Amino acid sequence: MKYIPYVNIKMGTKSIPRRSYGNTLPLTQIPFGMAPFCIQTESRPGWFYHPEHEFAEGVRLTHQPSPWINDYGTFVMTPQNDVVANSAAGAWSGYRIQDSVQRPDYLKLTFLRSNCTFELTPTERGGAIRLTYGDDRPSYLSFFPVKGNYTYRFDEATNTLYGTTDGHSQDVAVDFKMYFVVKFLGDVVDTERTYAAGEGAGACIHVAVKNRVVEARLGISYISEDMAVAAMERECGDYSFDVLRNMAENNWEEKLHRIEIETDDEEQMKTFYSCLYRPFLFPHKAYELDADGNPVHYTPVDGKVRPGVRYTDNGFWDTYRTVYPLYTLIARDEFAEMLEGFVNDYLECGWLPRWPSLGEVGCMPSTLIDAVIAEAAVNGIGKREVLENALKGMIHHANNDAPDRRYGRNGATSYLKYGYMPRNEQRESVNLTQDSAYGDWCIATVAKVLGHDELVDEYMARSKNYKNIFDATSGFMRGRDTEGKMAEFFDPCSWGGEYTEGSAWQNSFAVPHDIEGLAELHGGKDKLIAKLDELFNTPPKYRVFGYNNEIHEMTEMAAVDFGQMAISNQPSFHLPFLFAALGAQDKTNYWAKKLATEAFNSGDAGYPGDEDNGTTSAWYIFATIGQYRLCPGKTEWIKCERLVKSVKILGKEI
Repeated sequence: MKYIPYVNIKMGTKSIPRRSYGNTLPLTQIPFGMAPFCIQTESRPGWFYHPEHEFAEGVRLTHQPSPWINDYGTFVMTPQNDVVANSAAGAWSGYRIQDSVQRPDYLKLTFLRSNCTFELTPTERGGAIRLTYGDDRPSYLSFFPVKGNYTYRFDEATNTLYGTTDGHSQDVAVDFKMYFVVKFLGDVVDTERTYAAGEGAGACIHVAVKNRVVEARLGISYISEDMAVAAMERECGDYSFDVLRNMAENNWEEKLHRIEIETDDEEQMKTFYSCLYRPFLFPHKAYELDADGNPVHYTPVDGKVRPGVRYTDNGFWDTYRTVYPLYTLIARDEFAEMLEGFVNDYLECGWLPRWPSLGEVGCMPSTLIDAVIAEAAVNGIGKREVLENALKGMIHHANNDAPDRRYGRNGATSYLKYGYMPRNEQRESVNLTQDSAYGDWCIATVAKVLGHDELVDEYMARSKNYKNIFDATSGFMRGRDTEGKMAEFFDPCSWGGEYTEGSAWQNSFAVPHDIEGLAELHGGKDKLIAKLDELFNTPPKYRVFGYNNEIHEMTEMAAVDFGQMAISNQPSFHLPFLFAALGAQDKTNYWAKKLATEAFNSGDAGYPGDEDNGTTSAWYIFATIGQYRLCPGKTEWIKCERLVKSVKILGKEI
């Protein structure tokens, strides 16, 4: 049985800045590959694809993990003839959406303006292109810029275009340059070419079409032109386009077969496998292979090339909750290599990554990589040396302020001084305090696994610091200032300020490591259950005081209307499963099923909010197969009612 036909890679792409149905891109790439591709329909930062646009500006090499982060190392390829435009916005063409093919392993669309069918199949660090022109007009393939400076040169002897771009976004990326090479097969390029250099520069290749078909092979590198050539030659070899496509298809089928479900519901199959595709996209590999086959990588913090693996394009604030627990079931080897790459970042720059997109962006609070490391440690994933270095990195950011706010725990030394993050020193102080307490528990957990018992008690005691911000009067977590005072004004429906992307309702139950302690604060399990019932039954109203304007997460919580349970965003993901942890299994069953069946579908508007590098997809997968990791860093699963007839993981029925 093949599962790719069930995958809609456009699921979640029907999004705009004010309303996210996923904020995804329809990526055609090798799992965790370094070279993803998709259609660009409009030259717009972040939101450059929309599934209802009946026009395309080209096919884009993209590394964008989120529209809020934006892109790097990118360009657009567009076939042209007749009036040849010098920009993607000027070269746009109509295309028939219904005739296009967008799959994980294969992309195909016909540019009506040039009467050219563009096909692409990916390799790990490049891809294969096949252009079929419908008539004998002079034909071109243009390469258009997206951001940064570009250079181009053409080798007539080998029909090969060599290019570079230095464009990147909000990250630390010293001397970054992506090298790309495009080799046209056979004698298919004549001498008429146009080039430019610098910011906004593009290239236009006049292709002499034989039998109206042109093929090319593509390779990229963050290290050198020679490495881009080597990647292209190693991965594409002398294989035909169709063989390379078959290889990409087999790669994806193997990944999708790691979980096999049985159900009579066709829509459920489509939703499940469209979701299962997503956690295999990110993080992206950011390492290459040298002449001896050894991994090497560009180091963003100083621009040097170092040995070893590296991964990027991943926000741990989101992904720790569901993606890495899923990897413990279906991608253990990949998880181990990712962990090694994350620790390499610490060894090279002194800080574990927080939200890398090429280099460190640090756009979300806290150091939730702590939970990823703990999840690996307790599940026997990763080499001891890697885990030892990871623990050093965890302890470092738990006790020291970074000189750049993109790194480490913001307010770490204040947390040590007061036992909480003061609200008059740090925004999002409630979340920062809770995440620090959880991170301290993760340190104790990893230390215990590694036999460093002298650390366990210290950090386990620190993991109780969440209690310092509990307000017994209201039953919510609230910020304190440096004098220990809470704000006079309090509305549990007020977003932002002391809270991250939510209000007190969504952010007062983030104590996954100590549910028993949280219940005690509320006066016992029954009272905490009652508080959760109140959360699910409180209308989804919100106040914008902390942001001074509406953010899309507010809009989405109200639109799906599950009370204050904002399934649209990560801080609420664990809330339905708290019931079972407290002994109310029937409530977990009810809410997990209701959310999975009513908030998700396989359509282009299929998610209730941002999908975020596989996190929301993995939530749906867990709800469907009937188990959820309430606390990454523990091995226990919270059970819920399975929503399909049967489930096999790696061929074994569960």
